[in-house]
Amino acid sequence: MSTISGRYAIVGIGESDVGRRLGRSGMALQLEAAKRALADAGLDKNAIDGVITRPSHAEPAFNYSAVLAGLLGIAPSYFTDIALSGAASAAMVLDAVAAIEAGLCTAVLIVSGDAQTARGGPRRGGAVNWTDDFEKPFGLLSAPESYALAARRHMHEFGTTSVQFGSVAVACRKHAALNPNAVFRTPITLAEHQASRFVAEPFRLLDCCPVTDGAAALIITSAERARDLAQKPVYLLGLGQGFTHSDLPWAATMTTTAAKPAAERAYAMAGLGPKDIDVAELYDCFTYVVLVTLEDYGFCAKGDGGAFVEGGRIELGGALPVNTGGGLLSHGHASGALLLSEAAIQMRGTGGARQVADAETAIVSGQCGVTGVNVCLIFGNHTN
Repeated sequence: MSTISGRYAIVGIGESDVGRRLGRSGMALQLEAAKRALADAGLDKNAIDGVITRPSHAEPAFNYSAVLAGLLGIAPSYFTDIALSGAASAAMVLDAVAAIEAGLCTAVLIVSGDAQTARGGPRRGGAVNWTDDFEKPFGLLSAPESYALAARRHMHEFGTTSVQFGSVAVACRKHAALNPNAVFRTPITLAEHQASRFVAEPFRLLDCCPVTDGAAALIITSAERARDLAQKPVYLLGLGQGFTHSDLPWAATMTTTAAKPAAERAYAMAGLGPKDIDVAELYDCFTYVVLVTLEDYGFCAKGDGGAFVEGGRIELGGALPVNTGGGLLSHGHASGALLLSEAAIQMRGTGGARQVADAETAIVSGQCGVTGVNVCLIFGNHTN
């Protein structure tokens, strides 16, 4: 077990309002989440000497973390922006730990999210993606088409079905119905999933995360300092990052992802394994991504993800509750930051109606590059 495991903790959690067409900028939402995290931690803003952000794609700006710090009225000794798309929010946790470990700062605010509806939805790969010359002529115009190719390959190799994808969507919506800050709270059925229109086969509308506005923030500091603060610490037990490809054309296999090496590193640091995990908050830009992440995080064998998600196994009360706040599919996009805040809420035991009983550990994922980039985090409510 790494000496880093359990030495750092989350001491503040903040979520902005989440919705569609909120009429606020990405920066405004990030500031709202940051202020709520500070209030939650009981910290004065001047206690923050590290700031890490994911710049807004709706209103891109240079020096985003510095601008946010200035608007908060603080002067951090360490600040940076992380541009890893859907993996950025989780990657901020690694960067925060590294910065504190290096002595560059002592308390880090990480904040991510955006006003997606301000610009009509996300642009895949930012303003320019060099693979466009190879992909767009063949119809790969946006994320749904690329992820759909990977999902179709999984179906071909292992017999995975659209109904199994639907089990992920149903579970996320069921959990979102219990989350007062979720955008989509009306429960859905498998029949409704199957009746929803195709976006990019095999993905139906309810397989795809909607465009939403929202942000989340966490404050990370040493476990020693955390013991004296207002909230119960959420300990960082395992951290791992994995890479297999930068985009789908370069994938050696479409059905084993960067989640596998990322999880192996996080489990090794934590001294834990899949059987020790009580709740999972998994990046779910598309339902298939949850299914393949469960396989590569070791919760089931390769090819068995479809069977694993059936029958309520990933719902509250099941063997492994997944995306208890609703995930990107139903809670809100926020570049995956809401998965981090939800995992921390679960570890505090303050999830209310959606709280997983007696949960002691949570695994969180961030991913991008059409499953080629993954960050795996393991949270705990006590140290090992």
